[in-house]
Formats: sequence, structure tokens, C-alpha cells
Amino acid sequence: MGVVQKVENGEFVESNSAASIANAHKKNATGSDSLDKDAFLQLLVAQMKYQDPLEPTSNTEYISQYATFSELEQMQNMSASMDLFRASSLVGETVLLKVTDSQGRTTNVQGNVDYVVYEKNKAYLSVNGDLYSMDDLDTVADPTYLEAYKLAADFLNIYNKLPAIENLTLAQRANVEKLDEMYSGMNDYQKSFLSDEQVDTMKKYVKKMKDLVAVADANGDADEDE
Repeated sequence: MGVVQKVENGEFVESNSAASIANAHKKNATGSDSLDKDAFLQLLVAQMKYQDPLEPTSNTEYISQYATFSELEQMQNMSASMDLFRASSLVGETVLLKVTDSQGRTTNVQGNVDYVVYEKNKAYLSVNGDLYSMDDLDTVADPTYLEAYKLAADFLNIYNKLPAIENLTLAQRANVEKLDEMYSGMNDYQKSFLSDEQVDTMKKYVKKMKDLVAVADANGDADEDE
């Protein structure tokens, strides 16, 4: 499976998809260092060939060793089959992925799973036109969750642009009133996506803005009276 990397200013730029697949290949390489069936049989033959003739290992012990390895191999194959089945069941679902690049930076990727690709007992999800390892799957989301997640993201996008409360001016009136409107329209589940600190601070913004508006209105009335 090939991965095309973007090039900027003569240097490769690691995309989220490339980072995800690179990490999966790295884990596969680590896993390949473990003893496979053929290697185990070769080791077993070598053990029989070079055993101490005065204290030979019994056939029962050899059979027990092989049986234990076969059981472990079957468990690993069953685990891989379950992973592949799980990946197939995600087609059409909306998922959230957490991808960590080679610099240790984590990026969230959200989208629908269009199809699944299998390679060496490993499943890769096609999301937003790119492939990602199943290892990076964080959440399978339902519509209710996604709506709440989006509302919280939109809320915080406005919230994070506001200045410190002591620096609040009428110039931010529209944003503060928008936050108040958004929060009032949320149900309890949607509100749970916001921290208590964020909600408390938002309410302080709203109160401070109402005070600023009241002062401005009072000054306006005084000017008219004059």
C-alpha cells in the first residue's frame, strides 16, 4: 500500500494519513520480531538435535511446548479476525481518529468510513479520502454526539476570541450575546461538552456586557436630555 507525501519547500510534509500508516507499519514490524510457527519449529528441531544425550527431553515435553505455541497462534489469529470484522462493521459510520505524528503531535480527524482496506491482517479505514490505521480509532460517533460536539466547537471558537473580562468592551457585544443565545439553546447533554469553568466565565461575560450596555444606554439618555 503506497502513501503519497506532500512536498513543501523541497521537504516532505507528514500528513495525518501518512503518520497513521507509518505508526501501524512500525507496530507490525515490532510484532514481526515475535516467534512465528516456522521459527518455533526450527528452534524445536535444534533443541532436539543439540540436547544432552545423557538427559534427553521427553517427547511429552516437546508436544506440550508445541501445543502451547499452537494455542497462542490460534488466539492471535482469532484476535486479528475480530479486528477485521470490527473494521468492516464501521463502513458508513462516522468516526473520530486521534493520529500522532513522528513529532509526538496529536491531531483529531473526523469523517465517515467509506471503505476498509486489508493488508497483512491489518485493517485501514478510508476517511475523507485518506487511509488511517484502526489503531488510531478513538470514537464511533452517533448523530446526537456529533451535533453536541459541533455546537461545543462553535461555542468555543467564539469564546476563545474574547479578551479578558476586564478588557471587555461594547465592540464584543455581538459575540457575547451570541454565546448567551447558543448556551440557552443547548440541552443538558450538549451543555455537558463545556466545562464548568467555561460556563461560569461565559456568564461573567454576559453580566459584564449587560452592565456596559446599561451604562451606554444611560449615557445616551443623558445626552438626549441635554
